Amino acid sequence: MTAPTDDRLGFAPDSEAPLSYMARTRDYYLAIGYDTPYRWAHYTSAPFQPLRKPLTQSRVTIVTTAAPFDPAKGDQGPGAPYNGSAKFYSVYDGDTSAQHDLRISHIAYDRTHTSAEDSGTWFPLPQLIRLAREGRIGAVGPRFFGAPTNRSQRVTIETDAPEILARCRADAIDAVVLVPNCPVCHQTVSLVARHLEANGIATVVMGCAKDIVEHAAAPRFLFSDFPLGNAAGKPHDPSSQAFTLDLALRVLESSPAARTTVQSPLQWSEDHSWKQDYSNPALLPPDELARRRAEFDAQKAIARGLRE
Repeated sequence: MTAPTDDRLGFAPDSEAPLSYMARTRDYYLAIGYDTPYRWAHYTSAPFQPLRKPLTQSRVTIVTTAAPFDPAKGDQGPGAPYNGSAKFYSVYDGDTSAQHDLRISHIAYDRTHTSAEDSGTWFPLPQLIRLAREGRIGAVGPRFFGAPTNRSQRVTIETDAPEILARCRADAIDAVVLVPNCPVCHQTVSLVARHLEANGIATVVMGCAKDIVEHAAAPRFLFSDFPLGNAAGKPHDPSSQAFTLDLALRVLESSPAARTTVQSPLQWSEDHSWKQDYSNPALLPPDELARRRAEFDAQKAIARGLRE
């Protein structure tokens, strides 16, 4: 119930505050029987690399947590259930001059409020190419890079981030836009961004899980208060996608210091009730929680076999 003082002072409802994904996922996994809470990466300071040259002269690329579509790996289409077999476990790259079919069925995006039909919401390469053509950036790097979504921060910090740095250096990259999807994706790209900045490459994270990115102290962050899976803008809305990437580049250019967060003014909808649905154990009956535990265990076994 809204207090009379809230109405008089114009306060927004608490339901419009950003969703705490760390708390929500902690409650969810406790509800399905995992008793040890996950330890999220936490830093209180961050490296910071200003752009070494104007953005109009800079070579920019993308780091994504989306996976290349592989028809041999099961359902990866729009609306597909979580598909652990579609995961990847090492850094990959792709030719930015070619078209790519990247999917997000392997990660825990918001399947209730996200259609996963429009890859422009999680892979802004076409928008970046347009900006290069218009002279907003100097050039698009010859390759983009895929960062594995890994619950092990050690693997991300010691293996994947250095590999992405090496490939960026090989391509003479000046700046990187990192686009996560699921909660752990947001941690992964924040750790990669920190490593790149500590080694001389400017970055900006475009994401939807504010608490996770700020907990990991990403150097620059554009926050869109959208359901997970839409960090690059609304689906089937090119103007939203163009605005979101342009705003991310402005954050890249103008951030005065490390740990700068800018919130996009775009809203998903006037109705903020979508924030109640994501992995909310209070909305799930016991038999559904048990089913999800069994499904999660099965997917973990599949993923373990693929790694081996």
